Amino acid sequence: MLDGFADEGFADVWTPVAMSKEVGKAPHALTLAGERLVLFRDAQGRVSALHDQCPHRGVKLSLGKVGKDGCLECPFHGWRFASGGACTHIPLNPMPEEKRQRYAATAFPVRERGGLIWLYTRPGAEAPEELSVPSVMEQPGVHVWHYAETWNAHWTRAMENMLDSPHLPFVHRRTIGGALARRMKPDSRMEMEVHPTPTGFRTSWTLDGAASDAYLDWLRPNGMSLKIPIPQRLMQLFMWCVPVDADHTRMMLVSTRDFLKFQPLAAALDHFNKRILREDQAVVESSHPVESPPVSEERSVATDRATLAFRRWYLERKKQGPRETAALTEAPPLAS
Repeated sequence: MLDGFADEGFADVWTPVAMSKEVGKAPHALTLAGERLVLFRDAQGRVSALHDQCPHRGVKLSLGKVGKDGCLECPFHGWRFASGGACTHIPLNPMPEEKRQRYAATAFPVRERGGLIWLYTRPGAEAPEELSVPSVMEQPGVHVWHYAETWNAHWTRAMENMLDSPHLPFVHRRTIGGALARRMKPDSRMEMEVHPTPTGFRTSWTLDGAASDAYLDWLRPNGMSLKIPIPQRLMQLFMWCVPVDADHTRMMLVSTRDFLKFQPLAAALDHFNKRILREDQAVVESSHPVESPPVSEERSVATDRATLAFRRWYLERKKQGPRETAALTEAPPLAS
């Protein structure tokens, strides 16, 4: 495990790190929680992930090239590494294979599912737990749209925003929050519920006693799912807030639906999703402090129940390491 993953509460987890379409024939460099990584495809097109640092002299492997045999070649001295990190060739230094394995690069478990490339944040040949991907992302007949952009924000602030329903009628008044804004009165009351699930928690809400048909799922550690109620139709949005470093987060959006699948209507709706992100971005990037602070350092109310449940989990995980319990997804009692 590399230090940056633990520092960001990202030890021993699966997270998407790139869209499949971003990784072609050339090495693809990225930063995850301050740690440099490189993705590349082997001769069969399978994706591999290595620490973007040659074990020889620390050069970025992503500056190298992928050979016809699918091995990644360091640009400095030509050392070559296979998909699992094994060193396959050291120019000018012939040696037996068993000796050469002392010079392996650090590799990470990686999967390609649902149009995304997922990485497990502990080096090794196999992840101790299998990756679970939302089935709708791989469902035949469903339009799936992938999009990613980088925000100048800590991933915890971005994640809390994605789990926060009360901001909809204010930040998104002209888009997805308009209907809720029109229903609000000066004395309206929103009631929030948070229920633990095997993957995190589900949050739902009522406004003046009327329940919303929509709900949000937190997909531990950094994902969100929004099921949008449309009669006899499927529409579900997924967002992953992927930490780049302490000041930047890669927002990875997957939009799924079984209607408006063809151009130009599909492109118009996909553009609408970008517009919603623009509204969120301006607010989240203004947050101070940058990282979500301890609960006691900000003033919270009953409608913050979901975001506080996430924050408590995050702060406890940073303190304790990758230990998880159901209790960490329960929100603290709040005054109404």
